[in-house]
Amino acid sequence: MSGTNTSHSPTHHTSTIGAIGAPSRRNTELALLVFAVVIPVFAYANVGLALNDSVPPGLLSYGLGLGLLAGVGHLVVRKFAPYADPLMLPLATLLNGLGLVVIWRLDQSKRLSNYAEAAPRQLLYSAMGVALLAVVLIFLKDHRVLQRYTYISMAGALFLLILPLVPGLGANIYGAKIWIKIPGLGTLQPGEFAKIALAVFFAGYLMVKRDALALASRRFMGLYLPRGRDLGPILVVWVISILILVFETDLGTSLLFFGMFVIMLYVATERTSWIVFGLLMSAVGAVGVASFEPHIQTRVQAWLDPMREFDLSRAGVQDGIVHSEQAMQALWAFGSGGTLGTGLGQGNSDLIGFAANSDFILATFGEELGLAGVMAILLLYGLIIERGVRTALAARDPFGKLLAVGLSGAFALQVFVVAGGVMGLIPLTGMTLPFVAYGGSSVIANWALIGILLRISDTARRPAPAPAANPDAEMTQVVRPS
Repeated sequence: MSGTNTSHSPTHHTSTIGAIGAPSRRNTELALLVFAVVIPVFAYANVGLALNDSVPPGLLSYGLGLGLLAGVGHLVVRKFAPYADPLMLPLATLLNGLGLVVIWRLDQSKRLSNYAEAAPRQLLYSAMGVALLAVVLIFLKDHRVLQRYTYISMAGALFLLILPLVPGLGANIYGAKIWIKIPGLGTLQPGEFAKIALAVFFAGYLMVKRDALALASRRFMGLYLPRGRDLGPILVVWVISILILVFETDLGTSLLFFGMFVIMLYVATERTSWIVFGLLMSAVGAVGVASFEPHIQTRVQAWLDPMREFDLSRAGVQDGIVHSEQAMQALWAFGSGGTLGTGLGQGNSDLIGFAANSDFILATFGEELGLAGVMAILLLYGLIIERGVRTALAARDPFGKLLAVGLSGAFALQVFVVAGGVMGLIPLTGMTLPFVAYGGSSVIANWALIGILLRISDTARRPAPAPAANPDAEMTQVVRPS
């Protein structure tokens, strides 16, 4: 009888595995989305009470608008990506909602009365972003389809990066040539969409070439040095990032693209030497361009000595360089916020001026919510990045792993570059904080990024189909002697 028992046990084990399905976690997502909508609505009411001692009249419409966006996103995910990560959509919704609150708060400032109200437009951009997320989830049934468009993605990314340099189409705004003018819609920043296209290209390219790039010719000081001919890809991306920096005077985008490639290269090859090479090349490129590009020199000078720039700006010194007091005003905003902040609507971060609701919006959080509020915002970003990396670890195909790592890495770099610039850790870059800062291109592109990550996580978390019953195994059990 012992032989019969052992023959039955595999069959029983297989049927048990087939019967257990992974939970979809959509109800968890819905519960979290309720909090992601309620928290910004309370913050909105808080700002109105602080500014005017009354609940703002637009509270209901704002709450309904944000709730509608969250509801549409949830229904699309529930229908088309039922096993997707349950945290990404609520986290992005919460950040977007809080960003809308702070943008509206700055709209109420009398010091910024010369600028058009940005909050209604930001809500429109957010709706467009959620619509693009829906399009991604509905039409991109399998993320591996993107692998077919590896080189088309590269061509598309280069086209998007060249657009701002086209005469008559590009717009030079505050020294950076990274926008294009669209009649009736204002300006668009193509680089935000180029980062997604480049992530697709890098993932497809590195999946094919990773074995060659992982080979080492010699070891030097504990590092495996790559072969000379394998340095080609990183040199090409380095040159492209330098050209972006030179022609568009855009420090942030060049850092983002080169950093994203180095992260993906490291993940694909597991060679620390690529990280070292990447850091050295980015340092050489940045120092080289900063030595002759006035716009970059101005930002470096404002980073090294913000008080001097503040004094020169207030004195109206005309020496051929645009002096700005914004970096110093941002640091004062963080300082006056302290640990718990002055309270929503009760700070003076509007003294920063025209970029208070875009490049410098983190300073408003720092002043009105304090160190605790900034840490909470950074923690929300950290959770999105962690879920993206977890998606990469769970992905069953190498292309999906590299694409998820690339998109998460680009998101992380953008947060670091913007937050580091506003806090004085690194020079200012002119990029916007994802989901929070005012800017249509950034919000729309980052919602698309979340959509792709949701699609990869849905594929990775979807339970494998139960194996089909094998009639031969049953016959064997019957014939087998006890």
